[in-house]
Amino acid sequence: MAETLASMRRPKRGRPPRPRESDFVTGEELEDEEEEGYAEAERLAPQRTKRKREASAAAAAAAEDLTLIDIVKHNGRLISHAVKRLVEDYESDPKSVIFQILTMLFEACGARHDIAAKDLDMADVDDIVFKIVDLSRNGLVEDNYNSKRKDLKNFKENLVSFWDTLVLECQNGPLFDDILLQKIKDYVIALSCTPPRVYRQVASLIGLQLVTSFISVAKTLSAQRETTQRQLNAEKKKQSDGPAVESLNKRLSVTHENITYLEELMRKIFSGLFMHRYRDVDPDIRMSCIKSLGIWVVSYPSLFLQDIYLKYLGWTLNDKNAGVRRTSILALQSLYDVDANIPSLGLFTERFYSRMIQLADDIDISVAVSAIGLIKQLLRHQLLSDDDLGPLYDLLIDEPPMIRRAIGELVYDHLIAQNIKTSSGARDVDNESSEVHIGRMLQILREFSDDPVLSSYVIDDIWDDMKAMKDWKCIISMLLDETPLYELTDMDGTNLVRMLRASARKAVGEKIVPATDNKKLSYTKSQKEILETSKSEITNALMKRYPQLLRKYIPDRAKISPLIDMMMLLKLEMYSLKRQEQNFKAAIDCIVDAFFKHGDKDTLRSCIKAIAFCCNKCQADLLDYAGNKLKNLEDELVLKVKTAIKEVEAGDDEYSLLVNLKRLHELQLSKPVKNDGLFEDMYRILSHLREMDNEVKSFLLINMYLEVAWSLHAIGVENPSESSIDGLLSKQSSLFEQLYYFLVVLPTCQKEGRSTTVLSCRVCIITAEMWCLFKKSKYSSTRLEDETEDEDANEEYIEDTNRDAVMIAAAKLLLADTVSKDYLGPEIVSHYVSHGASTTEIIKHLITVLKKNESIDIAALFFEALRRAYERYMAHVHDGENQNLIGKCYSECQDLASRLAGNYVGAARNKNKSEILKIIQCDIPDILTDVQKRAQETNMNEDPSAWRPYFTFVEHLREKHAKNEVLHEEKEEKPVKRRGRPRKVRDEPPARNLFDGNSSSDEESASGSDQQGHGGDDDDDAFDQPLINTFRPSASKLRSLKVSQQGSQKKAPMASACYFRKQWMMRGCINLAPSVTQ
Repeated sequence: MAETLASMRRPKRGRPPRPRESDFVTGEELEDEEEEGYAEAERLAPQRTKRKREASAAAAAAAEDLTLIDIVKHNGRLISHAVKRLVEDYESDPKSVIFQILTMLFEACGARHDIAAKDLDMADVDDIVFKIVDLSRNGLVEDNYNSKRKDLKNFKENLVSFWDTLVLECQNGPLFDDILLQKIKDYVIALSCTPPRVYRQVASLIGLQLVTSFISVAKTLSAQRETTQRQLNAEKKKQSDGPAVESLNKRLSVTHENITYLEELMRKIFSGLFMHRYRDVDPDIRMSCIKSLGIWVVSYPSLFLQDIYLKYLGWTLNDKNAGVRRTSILALQSLYDVDANIPSLGLFTERFYSRMIQLADDIDISVAVSAIGLIKQLLRHQLLSDDDLGPLYDLLIDEPPMIRRAIGELVYDHLIAQNIKTSSGARDVDNESSEVHIGRMLQILREFSDDPVLSSYVIDDIWDDMKAMKDWKCIISMLLDETPLYELTDMDGTNLVRMLRASARKAVGEKIVPATDNKKLSYTKSQKEILETSKSEITNALMKRYPQLLRKYIPDRAKISPLIDMMMLLKLEMYSLKRQEQNFKAAIDCIVDAFFKHGDKDTLRSCIKAIAFCCNKCQADLLDYAGNKLKNLEDELVLKVKTAIKEVEAGDDEYSLLVNLKRLHELQLSKPVKNDGLFEDMYRILSHLREMDNEVKSFLLINMYLEVAWSLHAIGVENPSESSIDGLLSKQSSLFEQLYYFLVVLPTCQKEGRSTTVLSCRVCIITAEMWCLFKKSKYSSTRLEDETEDEDANEEYIEDTNRDAVMIAAAKLLLADTVSKDYLGPEIVSHYVSHGASTTEIIKHLITVLKKNESIDIAALFFEALRRAYERYMAHVHDGENQNLIGKCYSECQDLASRLAGNYVGAARNKNKSEILKIIQCDIPDILTDVQKRAQETNMNEDPSAWRPYFTFVEHLREKHAKNEVLHEEKEEKPVKRRGRPRKVRDEPPARNLFDGNSSSDEESASGSDQQGHGGDDDDDAFDQPLINTFRPSASKLRSLKVSQQGSQKKAPMASACYFRKQWMMRGCINLAPSVTQ
């Protein structure tokens, strides 16, 4: 035991213990012990290691039996074994190995060649490549690169792996013999310049990978060179000369020569392959070139971080293909991400920064988002000035959410967090208080303070990045002036209240900006838990201070509405759980006070919604309190309205009545209001006081209508009581009496010049709603059926209106079968392009619904709409009004014909073949007769060029009718729609001549192709674009048509209804000559 402890005891410091004889073993004993150790290790080795060795041996055997191309195609796991075998065989038979590698290269390109080893050794590179190209011309090529076969899905990956493994395995041998890689390099460059695309694709992939692999070897050698240099310096300090110094010098020299050799190979491949293929016609080749160049510059900056290489990244920012532009941007992002590269990028940034900024508004969304990320990096390194960022801030309210989100990150990073890198490093933004960030955010919101919608867009863009927006206690303290660091102005206070509401809505999962996809939000269980936690945090922060906020800002109309909306974002049950009932009651009292102190729609609507929310979500005593408050509010409001009516009848001012009618209107929109005689009071004052303000009349009518609607809803449809029906019929009769009175009187008032637009629209809408409410088919079995003769009123109703709200009401009448479609349908469609983009969108949806109704003759409806549009045009001509109005009406007729013709393009052409054939066979003689009759008394020789389309059109009509042609069945070519956002046109500087002496005509095609790619699309694409994207182009077209119409009004022939009818038929149904359609 003592010996064991002694052997385990740590020896004393100083002289080591004397060795014992038993510690020494003889050579024979050592050999015996080693053999026993190997046997024991082999016995104790896990079975997995044995299986690996067996698999490795099997793989090596399999690699012996397969050709290189078979391994690359189907057996990528055998690549390392095959490459090791090639390197081993190269020492004994280099020609055979070179032949195998080059054969695999040709077969990877897909060439089915029969070139022998001796031919390959003796012939020139160009001769062999010509033979390979001839195989492509003869069709003896198998496209492995673009094949969709499952067994070739890993072909590209395996091909890259083979060449990378080959270079790495050769770095200690054949890589520097100036034979193997030189031969491969020559063939790869030659194949990359051949006409067959698959040859260029494969050769480019291999050549680019070779450079990447050379860089890996060169970096390893560079590390060895640095180590050798340090060892040499240390050895020289010991002795200036000697065998060690000589050996290190020799090693250093060889390493340097090898690095120089590899860099020369890289330069040759770059000049022979990259400089031609980066502007290849195939965008995938261009993309791979730029992607590889980005990798080279980042991984080997000592060679590639120079302007002669960087300029290609700048030039391809103008490529016509979005994928290439995005690849170039991503390459630059990785380049600017390295701080050490920034000093070398000064000239490049100065030349191309303007193009980088322009790409933030690229037509392709992915390119724009990537460009914004690149700009953010430039800002961090202080390579851009704030003056250059003006156009970018407009994108905060851009349509695609991805663009807005990227700009929001940039704004937060640059303006709010101010995350910039200086010589002393990056700023510490995490320690800055929330007040500081909120103050900077308020400075940004000042630019959008006039429009709450735009403010919501800005908040939505920045919300995810800005933690201070979720600091509820900080925001509330700033609103209550409890933070001395930041003093709020009135504008800042309004923006901060809006930010509080918008941020809280975002935190609980609501949308604060309109969604483009209209998809319903869905959350997982964990996401719902996060949202509930956020709602609890908001409630805790507001619970005690919410009444204080309401009391402070109750006189401020701009601030009180968003604050009241906060009630609907709280967890009301927490008031009971934390015994804060008094604070809840105080908040409800403040909301009721705000309802009677304000008369604007937003505040009134917020108050009603908040109280109704409390009535539905509260518990126990709080629920009763909220219900009683709503009941008291209703009673008090009815009393105020009745009192105001009596005061107006007595000759007092109408303001009190108007405000209380607005409050009654908002209340009736959410619930029925019980009253005694209020309807009769409103009817009486309308009948007796006709000289009241039109706005007062409008709200009297709308409140009467809501009373009728709630009464109808209350009695139901099945077996209503006689007394309820009598009361409803009385109210219905009274309301129709007032509506028909205004339908007769208002047109006269308008002709006298009185402003009655608001009242006119209100009367028309209510009349349409009443007709739909008492629809005959719905109440045909009761006395509620509307027996009024409406046809004349319908026509007056349509002729008196031109607003969006009225257009919706007219469409509602049409779809509800309340009035005749023969009149109302064409009348609505004839206004398709007359009243702005919103009205056009309404009518577009109406036409879509009408198409689904098989009983409606859409073609006849369209023809009648064209006729009525033409009649309006002729009425302006005969009245002798100004030429601008006539030209505008003429352009509207043309646009209407084009829009309606768009319904018969593409697949709809074959679907509606019978209707179009009927036009060709039956209507063409009438059209020819009408056209020739109108042209008889006109001198056509005065301006022959203006009449050329007329002659072409008439001649074509005659041919069509004479041949009795039917529709061609040939497949129409589908127009290529431009995807993404419409590009904002800007003046771009020419992307050429970055560096003197290094430009060539080859690069001009790359930079100039951008303009070709971003050129104007076909005009017909405007019909398929979103409404927001077509508004400005349509306006510009209208102005140009107006100008041209003014210049040619005296010389052009008089257009007829048949002309527009023919234009419609010509544009959409008959394939006419280009000269006519132009």
